[in-house]
Amino acid sequence: MKTASRTASEYRWWETGVIYQIYPRSFQDSNADGVGDLGGIERRLDYLVSLGIDAIWMSPIYPSPMADFGYDVADYCDIDPIFGDLHAFDHLLAAVHARGLKLLLDFVPNHSSDQHPWFVESRSSRDNPKRDWYIWRDPSPDGGPPNNWISDFGGSSWEWDATTQQFYLHAFLPQQPDLNWRHPELRDAMMGVLRFWFDRGVDGFRMDVLWHIVKDVDLRDNPINPNWTPIRTQRDRLIQLHSTDQPEAHEIAAEFRALADSYGDRVLIGEISLPNERLARWFGTKERPQVHLPVNFHLIESEWNAESLAQMITDYDASLPEFGWPNWVLGSHDARRIAARVGDAQSRVAAMLLLTLRGTPTLYQGDEIGIGEVPIPRDRVRDPQDLRQPDLGIGRDRSRTPMPWNDSAHAGFSTVDPWLPLNPDWRRRNVASQDQDPKSLLSLYQTLLALRRTHTALAIGALVNVESTGDVLSFVRQHDDERLLIVLNIGNHSQTLPIPNETVNAKLQCSTAAPQTLDGTLAPNEGLILQLIRQP
Repeated sequence: MKTASRTASEYRWWETGVIYQIYPRSFQDSNADGVGDLGGIERRLDYLVSLGIDAIWMSPIYPSPMADFGYDVADYCDIDPIFGDLHAFDHLLAAVHARGLKLLLDFVPNHSSDQHPWFVESRSSRDNPKRDWYIWRDPSPDGGPPNNWISDFGGSSWEWDATTQQFYLHAFLPQQPDLNWRHPELRDAMMGVLRFWFDRGVDGFRMDVLWHIVKDVDLRDNPINPNWTPIRTQRDRLIQLHSTDQPEAHEIAAEFRALADSYGDRVLIGEISLPNERLARWFGTKERPQVHLPVNFHLIESEWNAESLAQMITDYDASLPEFGWPNWVLGSHDARRIAARVGDAQSRVAAMLLLTLRGTPTLYQGDEIGIGEVPIPRDRVRDPQDLRQPDLGIGRDRSRTPMPWNDSAHAGFSTVDPWLPLNPDWRRRNVASQDQDPKSLLSLYQTLLALRRTHTALAIGALVNVESTGDVLSFVRQHDDERLLIVLNIGNHSQTLPIPNETVNAKLQCSTAAPQTLDGTLAPNEGLILQLIRQP
């Protein structure tokens, strides 16, 4: 396991802090249109301070036709009117900074909207100066698409353009044409986007599907996936060997990093869904670093049992370069809610796991109150991925439902019907009700986040002794003389509490269950943080 080698003062804010993801459409509506906005986010900043997070990451707020709810950008340097305007953004940014928080934007480098002026020009004629800002190709000899690539949303990754008699590439929706990062002018223009927002004062970016941004220069067919089954997406029929994670993308990531570093203490978080050994490459090298935090989705993807979690944690930690800093994500706008995956009792254990592992945690809005499965009637489905592949059960709307703030009409999110349904138990599962309950999940999150501030070992300490015994997952966080034992019961039966032999005393710092006196047992679905005191 990696050990800490720096003093506490040498760690940067994005290493010691906790990031909170906001899905702006669903956080707080301030103008009675049923959709969240920047004014709503500003209204709830004091809640975020009281929760104990350090930075906010907002999903896209740029002008967009909303074919993919903001991930189809029509203007990278403005704000969609549904959320506000640049003045509202500047006001929000100032309010965030005034409270000692950081603000991160979602940068979408792989594709734009088909309504972006760049693409409008590109598709106007084959000899337009911006033609090669996107990826265009002639049909294959049989008249079909240029290769066999499959969109993440199903169907071919190629769309026919009747006007210019060529196909253009789109890794996602046809309304999201892929940008050509091999073109120097496009590259310069996108670097200019980052400068625009850095100059405005943003503290960093989460970079959407970063491993997609460069494609094989010859656009070779992807190999067939021999392990594909009908329950997986159409995209998974192929192994994305030539359509993602190309060597040239790492050079671009290094340019992103150099630009960010020129602005001081900024952070770049790369969305990169790859196995450990390939994920680690996105850190770059000490001499030529790339993104600060290549996103680690393993907590979302791992089987929820002690043995699998222990092995996953060990393998991920071992894969990091010496200069790399880990990160952990438990939920997102794309993933099924953690409470829906593991249930209410284990969602408390999951909270403790997320906030005690070594590395930067990202918390997704609503997980702190345990929003679970939210049924979305078919006539209210908005997610294009679900609409295009409805039989796979992969809809993302269920993780994007509005934040329930209280038990008033529309849960305090809006004064009108929201754009998506609320969680069905919103009258009791909301922020106000849990804020008044010291046994609530929200109170547990507040306690855990406070402990990260008061115990240096939880913020920057080494991770050692990761073990699993039956249903029990345990590990130690250690910094200087401070040692904290985290013990998590991933099952629903009582277990023996493992205490190191050299320990003469163990002081309880936090339990996911009711406060208790240590008696050598771990209750079902219980997690504990214990301060260990060694014998003299």
